[in-house]
Formats: sequence, structure tokens, C-alpha cells
Amino acid sequence: MTPGHRTEHDLLGDREVPADAYWGIRTLRACENFPTTGTPISAYPHLVDALAAVKEAAARANEELGLLAPEKAQAIVAACREIRNGHLHGQFVVDVVQGRAGTSTNMNANEVIANRALEILGHAKGEYGSLHPNEDVNLSHSTNDAYPTAIKVATINAVSELLAAMSVMREAFTAKAEEFRDVLKTVRTQPEDAVPMTLGQEFSLYAVMLEENQGGLAEAVSPVHEINLGITAIGSGLNPPAGYAEAACRHLADITRLPVVTAGNPVETTQGYGAFVHLSGVLKRFAVRLSMSCNDLRLLSSGSRAELNEINLPAVQAGSGTMPGEVTAVIPEVVKQVAFEVIGNDATVTMAAEAGQLQRNVFEPVIFHSLSESITHLRTACLVLAERCAAGITATTGAMRAAVMHSIGLVTALNPHLGHTAATGIAP
Repeated sequence: MTPGHRTEHDLLGDREVPADAYWGIRTLRACENFPTTGTPISAYPHLVDALAAVKEAAARANEELGLLAPEKAQAIVAACREIRNGHLHGQFVVDVVQGRAGTSTNMNANEVIANRALEILGHAKGEYGSLHPNEDVNLSHSTNDAYPTAIKVATINAVSELLAAMSVMREAFTAKAEEFRDVLKTVRTQPEDAVPMTLGQEFSLYAVMLEENQGGLAEAVSPVHEINLGITAIGSGLNPPAGYAEAACRHLADITRLPVVTAGNPVETTQGYGAFVHLSGVLKRFAVRLSMSCNDLRLLSSGSRAELNEINLPAVQAGSGTMPGEVTAVIPEVVKQVAFEVIGNDATVTMAAEAGQLQRNVFEPVIFHSLSESITHLRTACLVLAERCAAGITATTGAMRAAVMHSIGLVTALNPHLGHTAATGIAP
């Protein structure tokens, strides 16, 4: 054995693992096999915390049913709670996109938890005769129920943060709608001058759009609360004792404070990913509407002297290395790029869900990766747009009023009195 290493064994043989690593041989092989994105699962704290919550729930259920010795269960629970408190996240080193339905992520979690639990019991890392990653940490469940449950818990928590960020943005636009309620402007329809309205009415549209999408997102995440923990490989319930699934679900709900429930048809839940497809579609819908709003902000603020110039966006960054004095709409621009990414991620989720065969879908990792990127990037985009753009928008009131007074859109008000033909004659 090389100094500073320990030797571990698996089906394929022996390998040396760094002595100070909490992960083991299965994680080592996964890191070698999947250098896919360069992004380890440690970059997704919601997932790491969810994995620890699932393993803690499993240990508590196993102890409750007499399957796991209390001292082992207590050590596993203690290790899981340390992880959920932010410790050892750097030991989750497997790439987020991997082969075989998240097995490597599950084993990474099993090994880290087992080795920390061994330390708590007074043993050295790798002394699996005293507490084993598979025999003890993974007892009564498998990747096929632990990993899907973990990505659901992680997704629910991430969506909760996105909903909160959407509220911040909605409040910012609502405040602007009130501030601009008496500011007259000319409506443009593709993109000709049309009838007058207020700038406040225009900004209220953005606030209403956010409220509607929040409702849709909250509704879409509801089915994600159905889990298959304790139903094992294909949802048939093979191996775990009677009552295990119910106990594991109850403990997970207690640990996470989420209203998770065991799926009514675990076989369908294990094989199908309709809930994720629907959720991704709702995220795409929001991304499209958010991008459209940013289109408006860019147009309405364009050209401080030569174009619309109806609103002023906060000057957060000089826009050009060539043109002195140019300040561009960098915040709406970056938000639009996030929207483009979300639209592409939705296509990935759709195809990955469709690619499942028979009783299993092995493409869960890219489904989670895509959903997580969409949710977390949208959250950041909402906060940035609210705090660094919307909150500081000002109106060029005089310019807009002058445009209204010179607009042919005013003639529309004469239609009920003179008729369309006569009003058309006056318009030029």
C-alpha cells in the first residue's frame, strides 16, 4: 500500500484510495469513468443535503424495524446531520452527469456517510467490517428509490427559493406600476404607434405575469412530492420488510419538513418522469415570459437621444470599449441568456424522460442537472433583475407626454363620435 493511502476492494479488484478521503473505491471508479461536465455533485448543495436526509430517514426506519443496531443507526444519523449542516460537502466528488441512473452518486453518499460514521464509532476510515456503505448505510433501499427521492427533495427546495425570488421581482414591478400610474405614454403594436396608456399599466403587466407564473410553478411542483423511497429497484417492494416504505417516508417528512408521500403507484413513479417534464415545461413558460419582459425593457430604454428613451435603466456598467458614454441594458441581456438556457434545458429533460425503457430510466442525472440549472439560474436572474434593474428604473415623463400629444393614436378616441372613416381622414 502506498503511504498516505488505504486499500479497498470491490467486484473488479483492489484499488488504493487516499487515506484522508471519506469516499471510497466505488467513488474513485466513478470519477475515472465520468469526467463529463467537470461539475461535481458538491456544486449542488440541495442534492447533497437531500441525499443525507434520505440516508438518515432510511437509518431511522431500519432501526425502528429492528434491522439496524442502534449504535450503527445513531452513527449514521449523526454523520447525515453533519452533512446537512454543511460539513463534508467537498467529499461529494462524482460528476453530476453519469451513467446508470445515479448509482455513482448514491455510492458516493454511502461511502462518505459510512466513513464518517466509522469515525464517530471510533474506527478508521475503510474499516467496513464494523459499518459498511452497502450493508448498513444502503440497507433496505437502492439507488432506484434513494436517488429519485433525493432529486425530488432537492428540486422542491430549489423551487421554493425560486418562488421567493419571483416574489421579490414581482414586488419591484408592482412598486414601479404604482410609481408610474399617472405617467402617460403611447402604446406600440408591432411596433406602430397606437393608443395612449400609462407606464404604470405597462409595468403592472409584468407584475401580473409573475403572479400567474408563481401560481403555475407552485402547482407544477406538487406532484414532485410523491416519492418511491423504500420501494427498491423497480417499485415492486422486493426485499424491504413490511412497513419500511411507510416508516422511511414518515421519517423523511419529519427531517425535511416537506409533505412528501409514498406514491400511489410506485412502479409508475420509478419508471415515469412526467412530473419533471411538466415542471420543466412550466419553467420554460416562465422563461419565455421573462425574456419577453426584458425585450420591452431593452426597447423602452433604447437610444437616450435617437430612439424611444421612455425609461432609464440603472447605469450599472459601461457598455462599450469603443463608444464613449454608452451605457447598455446589461441586466436584461443576461436575464435573456438565462431564459435561452432554460428553453434548451427543457428540450434535454423532455428527451431524457422519453428515453426511459421498460421499468427504468437511466437518464435521471441529466434530468436533475438540467432542472437544477434552470431553477437556480432563474432564481439568480429574478433577484438580479429586481435589485439591479427594476428597482432603479426611472421614467422620461416629459418625452413620453410629448409623444402622446403628437401621436395619431389619439384619433382612435374619435371613433365612437365620428366613425372610423372620418377619423382616418383626420389622422394624417
